[in-house]
Formats: sequence, structure tokens, C-alpha cells
Amino acid sequence: MGRGAVEPPEYEVLWGEAVGSGQLAAAEAGYASAGPAERLLWERLSVFEGAFDRRAVEEVCGYGALVAADVGAVLERLAPLALLPVDDLFDGEDGGPRHWMPHAMRAVGARRLTARGDRWIVVLHHRRWCVKVARRAAEWWQRGRQLDARDLALRELPDLAAAMDPTTAQAEPGDETDASLEIAVSLWFLWVACGRITEGRTRLRHALALHQGPPPARALWLAAFLELESGRPEDADPLLVQAWASAVRDGDERCLGLLAHLRGAVALYQGRARAAAGEFREALEQIGDVPDFGPTREACWAALALCYSRTDPEAAQEALDQLELDGAGRRTWAGRDLFADAWADHARAELLAWDGERTRAAEHARRALREHLRLGSAVGASCAAELLAQMRLLDGRPDLAAHILGAVDLLRTSVFDTSYRPARYCTVARARSDDALRALLDDPELREAYEEGARKGLFALSRER
Repeated sequence: MGRGAVEPPEYEVLWGEAVGSGQLAAAEAGYASAGPAERLLWERLSVFEGAFDRRAVEEVCGYGALVAADVGAVLERLAPLALLPVDDLFDGEDGGPRHWMPHAMRAVGARRLTARGDRWIVVLHHRRWCVKVARRAAEWWQRGRQLDARDLALRELPDLAAAMDPTTAQAEPGDETDASLEIAVSLWFLWVACGRITEGRTRLRHALALHQGPPPARALWLAAFLELESGRPEDADPLLVQAWASAVRDGDERCLGLLAHLRGAVALYQGRARAAAGEFREALEQIGDVPDFGPTREACWAALALCYSRTDPEAAQEALDQLELDGAGRRTWAGRDLFADAWADHARAELLAWDGERTRAAEHARRALREHLRLGSAVGASCAAELLAQMRLLDGRPDLAAHILGAVDLLRTSVFDTSYRPARYCTVARARSDDALRALLDDPELREAYEEGARKGLFALSRER
């Protein structure tokens, strides 16, 4: 080898993973053996971050010299050369085979696509497809397919995350923020109800920072909601004011209902139950019979029941009865609102505890805990678990209460930063348990129970009776 020659690196880091030079050489050989149509599709498929099916490929890659009608046949020929099969369909989903492009193959395609000068148009096609995916997930959530909506959003999140970043467009980033914001707002349920608060807050703030002109009202509503869920109600207030002004300016009456619900959530967080109840009633008047976006009527009734559960049990029960009436009408065309059901079970547990029916109260608290865990909500799961711990203490089982509180503290510290403060509504139950356990935790057996609960975690403890 000549004196000035440089040996090629043994590997390259591509998309965060090391890819060996041998893998890249094999990918180049595969590309060289492909026909013109297969090469073109190979290049365009490199914009996908995750797996894809034929319909996605047709929408993103089927244009120009590679029309959508021909994509299926070309995809079948390309699959053995550059793709791996993926089995990530969730239960009940209709769909054909899905594929994923390994990093070495993707790198070869991405370099050729950039050299061809076509990368930016494919990125725009990809972003428009991501908008449709986010809309579909949001529609499923509203129609009661909430687990499917969550699973769809999580499965496609690598691509959705890329599309939420306006800086991936060749044009000025501000030109693409409308689509990026629409994706982030459509996924409100993933951030708020399914526990991905920090990620949603980060992605939304990034897109809003690049947005040119007045921000959309619903984006500001979501930004305020995520500040509240992050334990920062004081940061939610100015965003609520901006969102209200934007909703009035745009004539978005539905958003005014969303803002009333959120003002109620802020008031409940701060312990102002009477003010919260008034806001939730206003939300019920404004959101309509069949809301097409955001918290449902059942969620508003559940929140209203929480407002009254510790001060006016009759009003709380009336709200729960109304939740069932509203939900029955909705369930003629849609499924249950699982998120609202979880909070309704929490309110029922409070009412039963008020009546001294601790066994039934504990069962409803456990239901709320399991439903929040199933959806992924750390906020809801922590609150339900602390109520369950209180029931265990009242039953004379401080060991079980210590178990649960150990798991709650582990969950909170793993999900939130040290500045996070739970809602006042939730801290009341925790304060009662802490007061009762403070002296008892000097007992080595209770300290061990607390530490064992942290080791087991809430998922395991939620199955124990």
C-alpha cells in the first residue's frame, strides 16, 4: 500500500448504530445488481425511519417515474435484496406484509437519493403521509379504539418524530411547521394520556419555536396542557391566555371548550375544586355531543366527579351517572373511553371510601391503577396507587401500603425530574399515608417492604390483591 494511502474505517456510525464496512460493501453490491426501478425505490425508501407497508410505500414513493400503481410489484422484487420482514401488526389490525430497511442498505439509498437531488421532495411526501397517520390515530382515539390508536402512534413514532422536526425540509423550516404542528397536536393523547409528556413537550416546543406567524390555538392549548402535566401550572397560565385569544381570532369554538376543560384541570391540580367544577361544566356545554378532538364528554364528567368526590358525594355520583348515560350513547358507534374510565374508577373509589366500603374502594382504585398502567399514564397510575395504599393502611396492612408507595416513588423519579410536584388532589392521599407510615417506617420490616415494592414495581403490585 502506498505511503499516503488511508485504510477505510472498519465501521461507520449511521443513525446511532455502528455499521461495518463489509455490510456497506454488501449493500453497494446489492444496489448494483438491482434494476432501475428497484434502485429508484431503494433510494426513496431510505427516508423511512421505521417499518412500512405497501400502502405507505405507495403514498411516499409512488410518483414521477415510479407511479403508485407499479410500486407494489417493484417492492416485491426489491424486498429480497434490501429489506427485512417485520411482524409488528397489532391485534385486529388489517394490513399486508411490513418491511424494514437495515442501516447499511438505507445509507446506500440515502447517498444516492441525495446525489440525485430528490431527497427533499421525498421528505415532503413522507411528511404528508405522517400527517395522515397522525390524523388516523387521533380519529381512532376519539372513536374508542384507544389502545389501537396508542399502538399505531408508538409503532410509527420513529417516522412521526422525524416529521415533527421542521428542519428536515429543504425550504425554510418555518414553511413546514404547520405540518409538524398538526402531527404533534394530533398526537395529544399519546403525550397526555399515554405518559409521553416530556417527549411531547420537547417536540411541540421545537416546532412552535420555528413557527412563523401566530401559533394555532390548539397547539397553544396542548403546550399549556403539557406544562400542567409536567407539574408546572404557573407556566400553563400564559399559554392558556394566548390560546384563548387565538381561538377567538380563528373562530375555533371547539378549542374554547378544550380550554375550559384545561382551566378546570389547572384548578383541580391547585386544589380549587369548586372553580374546577365550574370550568368542567362550561366545557361540557361547549364541546358538543360528539367531540371530534381532545378530551371526551366522559372525561369531563369523570373530572367533575373528582372535583366533588371529597366534598359532595351526591354531586359526584350524579356526575358518574351522567358519564354512563353519555357513554352509552357514544358506545352505539364507538368503544369506551378508557382514560375517562380510569379516572371514573378513581372517583368511585373515593366515594366508596367515604361510605366506609374499603374493600370495594380498593378494588376500584386497583382498576384505575391497572387501566392507567395499560395506557401508560404515570400521572394517573401514581395517583391511583397512592389511593390504594391509603386503603391498605385503613385495612391495617401497612406492609402492603409501604410496598405500593415504594413502587410509586420509583415510578415518579424515573419519569419526572426533581422539580415535578404532583397535583394537590393527589398529594392529599399521599400525605395521609405518609403521616401514618412515618413512625412505622422505623420498623425494619416496613422499610424492607418499601424497598421491595420499589424492586417489584407497580405493574407487578397491581396484580396483587
